[in-house]
Amino acid sequence: MAETAALDTTTPLTGERADILAVLSKARHFLRFTTRDLTDEQAASSPTDSELCLGGLIKHVTGVERGWVDFIVQGTGTMKDFDDLTAEDFAERDAEFRLLPGETLAGVLDAYAEVAARTDAMIATADLDRAWPLPKAPWFQEDSWSARQVLLHIIAETAQHAGHADIIREAIDGAKTMG
Repeated sequence: MAETAALDTTTPLTGERADILAVLSKARHFLRFTTRDLTDEQAASSPTDSELCLGGLIKHVTGVERGWVDFIVQGTGTMKDFDDLTAEDFAERDAEFRLLPGETLAGVLDAYAEVAARTDAMIATADLDRAWPLPKAPWFQEDSWSARQVLLHIIAETAQHAGHADIIREAIDGAKTMG
């Protein structure tokens, strides 16, 4: 995996890059905020009809962001075509949505922070117009995505799961992200 230099915090980002980073940071904040003051057991619980849990959502969003940033940096070879996915690939993806024995909320939040820092550094320097062919999958109607489109997808994914997390948190103990 190609590493990206740490984000230069002495020179603030401006324009489009600053906007992308601000929106992504806000979505990340709301997702993380839903886990405040929870135990590992609460973070692993699925209190709604869905099987989703807060720890699993953090793990999933971490994996999504990591995978798509790998795509931006390294290209199409970082992702398999849908038809090439194995039962093991699907099992790994399923486990991504659960807080497994031995995993902690603090651990998944730390992993998320590491991935976020890498993404933030990449946003500062990436060629936002650089496009790569997408892996073949039934849900992709386009042939390729630019780095910009991938970052917008990461934002959408994070925001969508922050909404899921808010519902799950309210079901756990009545706490709300806003209000």
